[in-house]
Amino acid sequence: MKISSRMLPFAVLACALLWGSAFPAIKAIYADWHNAGIEPTMANRFVLAGVRFMIGGAALLMLAKQPLAELRNTSLVRLLAFACAQTYIQYALFYSALAISSAVLGGLLVGSGSIWWLLLAPLLLKSPWPSRQQWGFILVGLAGVVFAVYRPGAGSGQAVLGGILFCLCTLSGAFALIILQKILKTMGPKSATGYGLLFGGILLMLSGVSAWPELQDLFSPKVILLTLYLAFVSAFSFGLWNYLTSLFPVNLLAGYRFLVPVCAVIESSLMVSGETPGYGIWLGGALVVASLIGLHRRGLAEG
Repeated sequence: MKISSRMLPFAVLACALLWGSAFPAIKAIYADWHNAGIEPTMANRFVLAGVRFMIGGAALLMLAKQPLAELRNTSLVRLLAFACAQTYIQYALFYSALAISSAVLGGLLVGSGSIWWLLLAPLLLKSPWPSRQQWGFILVGLAGVVFAVYRPGAGSGQAVLGGILFCLCTLSGAFALIILQKILKTMGPKSATGYGLLFGGILLMLSGVSAWPELQDLFSPKVILLTLYLAFVSAFSFGLWNYLTSLFPVNLLAGYRFLVPVCAVIESSLMVSGETPGYGIWLGGALVVASLIGLHRRGLAEG
């Protein structure tokens, strides 16, 4: 089914709600580990993410029409680069950032992906550079990030280091989106997303090999259910988002991403106990969202 421009905001909102729910879900897993006396080490986090993405990727590939034929027609090196950027690097940083800082802070900073896109696309895809007004909106967004990290509120943990990791995470995601534009010439979005999640999940599992003997302890019934939910979040939201990139200009989609930090901050605030957003989150969030809306409207006016 082809999605019309009228339905685009609702499709992006579905992605935003699902992505936003991932923050409290992962925090709930870390809390379950803490209650069981399990430290969320790097290896444990890699295994958790690896299982999630392998399940999500395999599910998407089973729904794709001709994944093997598309694989033969696509550069394996480019596909592996996409898997590393979209899944392996992005979520190694993401899970590490959530382990040391708050879900609310992470929810806000996912909006920085649109800013990275505007800076990288001219260099790698030869699209136009941001205009003077767009640069102004980018600076407003960066100011919002600084405010959020400076006064993130209770339960924020290591806000500065977490903020840096979250921003590097979205930078990796922006690189993945650029690589995806080339992959979509020989592979459908469903297969591309499936392989990206599956290969990235395998790399994460291999990186967490030292935690394999603890698998039974790591995956309690509650963690299994949450992991299956997270796999669904990955498969559906990434699959839908990457499908949207095959229908609409990425600059247009980047503007709509302001829905992601809004949903993520609200869902994290409501669902994660012990986290109370400070004034920096609210002021920073307002600036980030305002910058994304401004970039979107300016892009439409110039397009």
